[in-house]
Amino acid sequence: MLKWLRQLGTRKPASNGQGRLLVVRGKYDAAQTTYENRRHWANADHLSASAATSAEVRRTLRSRARYEVANNSYAKGIVLTLANYVVGTGPRLQMLTDDPETNRLIEREFARWAKAVGLAHKLRTMRIAQCETGECFGLLATNPRIDAPVQLDVRLMEADQVASPPGYGLQAPGFRNGLKSEARSQEPVLDGILFDESGNPVAYTVLRRHPGDTSAWKTGGMEFDVLPVESVIHLFRAERPGQSRGVPEITPALPLFAQLRRYTLAVLGSAEQAALPSGVIYTDAPADAEASNVEPMDQVEMDRGTWMTMPFGWKIGQVKAEQPTTVYGDFKHEVINEISRCLNMPFNIAAGNSSGYNYASGRLDHQAFFKAIRIDQAYLGDMVLDRVFKAWIDEAVLIEGYLPQSVRTLDAEFPHQWFWDGFEHVDPAKEANAQATRLASHTTTLAAEYAKAGLDWESELRQRAREAALMRELGLEEAGAEERHEDDDTEDADVTDDARQVA
Repeated sequence: MLKWLRQLGTRKPASNGQGRLLVVRGKYDAAQTTYENRRHWANADHLSASAATSAEVRRTLRSRARYEVANNSYAKGIVLTLANYVVGTGPRLQMLTDDPETNRLIEREFARWAKAVGLAHKLRTMRIAQCETGECFGLLATNPRIDAPVQLDVRLMEADQVASPPGYGLQAPGFRNGLKSEARSQEPVLDGILFDESGNPVAYTVLRRHPGDTSAWKTGGMEFDVLPVESVIHLFRAERPGQSRGVPEITPALPLFAQLRRYTLAVLGSAEQAALPSGVIYTDAPADAEASNVEPMDQVEMDRGTWMTMPFGWKIGQVKAEQPTTVYGDFKHEVINEISRCLNMPFNIAAGNSSGYNYASGRLDHQAFFKAIRIDQAYLGDMVLDRVFKAWIDEAVLIEGYLPQSVRTLDAEFPHQWFWDGFEHVDPAKEANAQATRLASHTTTLAAEYAKAGLDWESELRQRAREAALMRELGLEEAGAEERHEDDDTEDADVTDDARQVA
């Protein structure tokens, strides 16, 4: 064994028999620059995540994405549909402590506060902003006008308002325990975000006015506040390591939106031009043949629904209406399908048209979309809702007599989970039968089935028990009870007949 290892370590490189070493060179075709692909890869660069998403680049992308969403019906519908699917009517809190009464109290009071501040509406706005501009910021602040015991509010800010003002260099105020210190530190500032030596954000520089506000420059629009990270929620999706600011999710689709609008306008203009009573006067006669004189490039007015005579030897040829072409619908289909792909959205939802789908293809296309939605909901829960709930519970426990004293002794994490709206099934009968089969075979639980519908199983069972008790009190028979009684009577009769035969 040792001899073989020594031979392996002293083995000479292979040669071609003439003393020359043989070197194997592997190549990737995609790494080669040729005349054909030179222009295609001309804009490829080696920039870092921060350099590629610089303030000027993100500012340009934001403005173009906002313009397209504001003026393109498909872009507007896609962004709104995505937010409606992800957020729905809003999340619902379920506490998981060992005290049921405390759980119900916290759930009820948090739902009351969430309705008072419009939490569901703000979450939809944040999801729209993440898709349209790449990111959104939320400031946890006190609002005395909140109609709830806890006067916490989530004030939304656009990405433009979190920026580094001119002259605010790499040195920034130090932060100790979330509070601003007098000493200057070496914490780097990257477009409105202050980082510590470990790369963690510790504070944000927030302009007091939006830089696009027309009155901002007249009233000192470059005044700013440095807010600790504990009071700021930053929602964005990092697609590269080291990325600290977001870019619009519809960035790859922006050229496609423009092409879709240009092609639609070109087809419309061509169809309108062809539909007008216009034509060209021409003659088939040779140049020296007899024909009336006509001025070249002269224009003749024509009225709709009228006949007219032409000069001797001349004819009129009307422009043929050849638009829209037969490929117009196919072109729009492919472009919309490519647009929606960057959002994991199926074509029928993006286009609002399921005419080409059957049941199986519709279910298959929706699987990837629904999985992406669940990932988005989990991310919203981690980045936004958990921080909002922690800030709410921290203030709620300070209000005397508002929550039970046992809440103060709970774990700082306050075990909980979030419920979102469920997805309606295309065929409710098939889904109900499948659900009954899963429950009968013990391959699922009531908690899991209710969670799919975005419901709390304990609350639903308590509600069902109250309904059953009231129906018994009023002398009403539950739906399906008569059928069960008839089945029981039939089974009893069958048993009696069998007993007689045995006797």
